[in-house]
Amino acid sequence: MTKFFLIVLMLASASSIHAQVSKSARYPTMAPIEQYRIANRDDEIALARSAAPPSISADAEVLVLGNHGFETAVKGKNGFVCIVERSWGAGFENAEFWNPKLRSPICFNAPAAHSVVPQFLKRSEWVLAGASKQEMIERSKAAYANKSFIAPDPGSMCYMLSPRAYLSDKDSHWMPHLMFFLPRVATSFWGANLPASPIIAFEGSDVDPVTVFLVPVRKWSDGTVAPDHHVN
Repeated sequence: MTKFFLIVLMLASASSIHAQVSKSARYPTMAPIEQYRIANRDDEIALARSAAPPSISADAEVLVLGNHGFETAVKGKNGFVCIVERSWGAGFENAEFWNPKLRSPICFNAPAAHSVVPQFLKRSEWVLAGASKQEMIERSKAAYANKSFIAPDPGSMCYMLSPRAYLSDKDSHWMPHLMFFLPRVATSFWGANLPASPIIAFEGSDVDPVTVFLVPVRKWSDGTVAPDHHVN
């Protein structure tokens, strides 16, 4: 999930994107793959579903990390796809790109599942096959050039409302928020990152030409209210 991919993706928290470069020495290379796994498959399914309210996630498709990439654990009915994104879903410049502690539950709507999720899934396959970060960068550039990676479909968004997420060493679960994916545009397009604006945005790069807009909300997926200081 590029910048979601961040996500994309990650592909996903403000603090991790702006982590100080000095911290990168803490995660210079990939840790043993077992550190990125969730031992119990049911636990991973439950964590993935916690990204969105049960009214959405209960009927969503759920993907879990397998030996060669993410695989379907639960068939969906409503077009949403829930997944626990790992650290390599972040931007390639992210200081926590290889942080094995990161767990980012995300539930994507149908447009994002079609256009954003496949990029993260492919990146995960590369990671499990032993590709280096530089190799992934080059492959991503090539994939955009040959159109196997595509721009986000109109209406692409996801829920990140899990109170059990771990998005960065600095802020842990950060705040409940929605993310919207657009082909690379200036953050000013939505008035993001301006004084008193509730919208945060990360403009894409040549490697990840996707701009991600984050909109904080007041409640976690279980209905509990987030602390006041978590919302602008």
